[in-house]
Parts: sequence; C-alpha cells; structure tokens
Amino acid sequence: MPDHVHFFAVPEADAKPLVTFVAKWKEWTTKNLASALNLTPPLWQPRFLDHLLRSEDSRSEKWDYVRNNPVRAGLVANADKWLYQGHIHFE
Repeated sequence: MPDHVHFFAVPEADAKPLVTFVAKWKEWTTKNLASALNLTPPLWQPRFLDHLLRSEDSRSEKWDYVRNNPVRAGLVANADKWLYQGHIHFE
C-alpha cells in the first residue's frame, strides 16, 4: 500500500519485543528507501498498531482484510492482481 504496511509475525522463543522489531525495521527501511529514492526522513510515523491473532478465524479475517486493502484503495480491481501481495508461511 502506498501509505502503510501490514505484518503477520510469529515470535521465536528468544525474540525481542515487537516494538523493538518494528523500530529496527523502520530504521532499516528508512535508510534504504531514503538512499534509493532520495527521500528525506522520517518516512514512518513514530507509533504502530498491533493486533494479537488468537484463533484461525481471527487470522483468516485479518488476512482477508489485508489482501483486499489494494482493492479498497482503488489500486486493483481484484486482490489477486496486486503484485506486492505476500503470503503466510506455515511451518
């Protein structure tokens, strides 16, 4: 999406807090995008929203929401046409 990003993440046993991961991700992407696209930081808002997925139904609902974001934004007519669509890896 042009103005935000969604992550689905599962912490490892010794993972740092989510806020640390997001901060480091913002730092890394800011450095790379600012350099590659000649942008002036900051690129991200200081805060972020998280949502704990407690069930398969919750995960499916959120995944459908994320998948259809480009459709709601008018970027594509069908979610399958969004070239930057990710997917969820299951172990």
